[in-house]
Amino acid sequence: MHIFAILKEHLAHHGYSTIAVALLLENAGIPVPGETILLLASFLAYSEHQLSLPWIIVTGTIAATLGDNLGFTIGHCGGRPFLDRYQHFFRIPDHVVERGEKLLQHYGSPIIFVARFIFGMRVIAGPLAGVLGMPWARFALFNFLGAALWVTVIASVGYFFGSQWETLMRVMRGANVFFAIAAVAVVAVVWWRHKRSSQRRP
Repeated sequence: MHIFAILKEHLAHHGYSTIAVALLLENAGIPVPGETILLLASFLAYSEHQLSLPWIIVTGTIAATLGDNLGFTIGHCGGRPFLDRYQHFFRIPDHVVERGEKLLQHYGSPIIFVARFIFGMRVIAGPLAGVLGMPWARFALFNFLGAALWVTVIASVGYFFGSQWETLMRVMRGANVFFAIAAVAVVAVVWWRHKRSSQRRP
């Protein structure tokens, strides 16, 4: 079965809880496809009326806000050693973390408001802000405002383009082979890198 059809069926039965878990994890610092799930849920709200757009926005905003606060707390308690382990575990490139640090240091807490719209920043913003010692009250304010804006924009885009769901499905079916090859390639590269690092250890 096509992966999007599987996600569609899952969202039809566990819509709000799926949105909540995905956005909570993604904003806490775990790279799961929260944005994709939010878009698909909004498609369903339009095309099949199984979900409600206002409730999608409320659920998503709460989950994204809590997720970022969780990431902030973990980063604050773990400090730089946590950041190093986190970056290594999820294979986050150095330039993504360096860019995030520069943005946070230069603009301060207001950058949290737009972090979700900056490539690579949505996942690391919370933990990174905690590691850098940003005041929690200012983080919490801009985090909530940013979450509300981001969820509303993404969910609205998914909803108002919901009429194109069938077109999207046709395009994605045609891309099935590409995704399968890409997945195999990623697994092969990860295995190869792990093997090389194991061989280098004394």
